[in-house]
Amino acid sequence: MTKRTVYNHVARLYDLLDLPFEYGRYRPLRRAIWRDIEGRVLDAGVGTGRNMPFYPVGEKVTGIDLSPAMLVRAGARRDRLKMGKVDLHEMDVLETTFPDAHFDVIVSTFLFCVLDDSLQLGALQELNRICKPDGEIRILEYAYSNRPFKRFIMALWAPWVKFMYGATFNRQTEQYADEAGLELVEEQFLYQDIIKMLVLKPKSR
Repeated sequence: MTKRTVYNHVARLYDLLDLPFEYGRYRPLRRAIWRDIEGRVLDAGVGTGRNMPFYPVGEKVTGIDLSPAMLVRAGARRDRLKMGKVDLHEMDVLETTFPDAHFDVIVSTFLFCVLDDSLQLGALQELNRICKPDGEIRILEYAYSNRPFKRFIMALWAPWVKFMYGATFNRQTEQYADEAGLELVEEQFLYQDIIKMLVLKPKSR
């Protein structure tokens, strides 16, 4: 089953399934990753639009997602929030239609958890292509805890997360940064030792 099919199926229930995590864990992290952003912005893997309340006021934001069903939900959220400066597009992060050096900041929350290991490098290379030379890419993703009990609990959850979302906890996206032409300038855990923010910048071109 393709990722588009998975998320088309789960879209109707996605916000409900994610509700305890959204309000118990994710919202402060979204606020942190969207802080101090200016310019032309991309939300890569916009999903149902959970990031929208934290978008920078007055800035132009574009959201892309592979799943049309998720984008329908994102569009409804955009309209409810009266966010007229948000454009949504059905698009694969591996092959966008944006011109080179188009965005000042690219934000991705939990998208790379969903991308298979074989797709990580290609996705980073594409984000590098569409990011301005002096721009920034911010990624929020999971990691397995180093604490044995917490790691055990995450391992118990892992099959369900894989089945429902096609996601895993241990992508380690930063390992592909150098080959993708990106410099890892910051790696910071925002929630315990299981959710981290990566900040990357294009190397000199």
